[in-house]
Amino acid sequence: MTSIRRRTLTLIIGLLLVGLLLISALNLHDSNHEIAEVYDAQLAQNARLLQGVMSMPLASQDQEDLYRAFNKALGEAMPKVDGHPYESKVAFQVWNPKGELLVFTASAPSFVPAPTQPGFSNVEDLNGRQWRGFVLKDKDNGLRIWVGERDDVRADLVQRIVRHTLWPNVLGSLILAAMVWLAIGWGLKPLADMAATLRARHSGSLEPMQLTPLPTELEPMQAALNRMLAQIQEMLGRERRFIADAAHEMRTPLAVLRVHAQNLLEAGTETERRESLAFLIAGVDRTSRLVNQLLTMARLEPSAGQPPLQAVDLATTVRETLIQLTPWLLSKGLELVFDVEDGPCPVNTDTAAINIALTNLVTNAANFSPEHGVITVGLRKNAMRFALTVDDQGPGIDENQRERLFERFYSRGNAHGAGLGLTIVQTIAQRLGGQVSLENLAAGGLRATLEIPA
Repeated sequence: MTSIRRRTLTLIIGLLLVGLLLISALNLHDSNHEIAEVYDAQLAQNARLLQGVMSMPLASQDQEDLYRAFNKALGEAMPKVDGHPYESKVAFQVWNPKGELLVFTASAPSFVPAPTQPGFSNVEDLNGRQWRGFVLKDKDNGLRIWVGERDDVRADLVQRIVRHTLWPNVLGSLILAAMVWLAIGWGLKPLADMAATLRARHSGSLEPMQLTPLPTELEPMQAALNRMLAQIQEMLGRERRFIADAAHEMRTPLAVLRVHAQNLLEAGTETERRESLAFLIAGVDRTSRLVNQLLTMARLEPSAGQPPLQAVDLATTVRETLIQLTPWLLSKGLELVFDVEDGPCPVNTDTAAINIALTNLVTNAANFSPEHGVITVGLRKNAMRFALTVDDQGPGIDENQRERLFERFYSRGNAHGAGLGLTIVQTIAQRLGGQVSLENLAAGGLRATLEIPA
């Protein structure tokens, strides 16, 4: 794409040229009209002056002497020496009632037939030249007077006017274009300074831009760039934290796996090998859960691009999730109960997020429930919120540790946990505009409540 300066200048110069052409066309039209009016008036005036001279009350001999004097003076005119070059392009002729030519200029054209219609007319002489003429009839003396001038006189005058008008306009347009070019450059200088500043920045620099002075038009651009830099910095910070957390949390499970693998190699009996192999499998399962939890946390980050919320039936979503968890809970000797009010529970939410949150809550409940314990999942609507509860029959929690349970990698009393389950549930609750809470039940056990706006 061409530069802003070039595009703007092209548009402005194009508009100026179009305007100049329109103005020139109007000037040409007006000049032709005004010149025609002035010259026609002069032709009519000259004809009437000539009529006045030719109508003087003179004797016949005196009139003939007057005619001869006219013809002699007009015939001896030397425009190139003592007159004007245009004299040869202006002519008049006077006829008597018999059609005899009484007075005429040396430049008078020959017409066949001679013009007789009173008023203005355009005629062509025998030499093919065009004339603009005016015929005046003197009814008292029976004279017919024709005064005319060649069309090229008017055309030459129009061309001179156009030349004298057009060239200053063209020259002024060129000067104006240069001034506009400089003015646009001056006006775009802050944008050029911003581009130069961006080019001069280090590729890894994410510091906010602070350009001063900054035009009002560029403030939204600087603000948008600073927001983008802040988002990139936050995203890189999340990546660094994720890598640091993953490296920290993976170091111990991998070391444990290595110990179990060595014990498996050094086992002397089948019992020792089976015991080491069982420990190795449990370590692999814990590491897999840790990796899955870390990936889930990464997907829940705001910068990961969240899917749009959808209108779903929350009861149906919860029921489908529990159906998937039931075989696993039965294999652990646990019973699952789902208590939900009658009727649909419509809500705009993320089905996958609800599935992840409920899975983590049920998994936590299963890890702390006694053998043959009961896990109860309830769904209630309270005012403008849905309350999704998960009750277990475990030991409950220490009130002093309530807040720490939502910290990353803090696992209480579960050697196989990654310490990310409640953190994931809290992240999902915040994203959906809800909240998660923990409370000890009076009959024993713990209740985890996930509230979702209805």
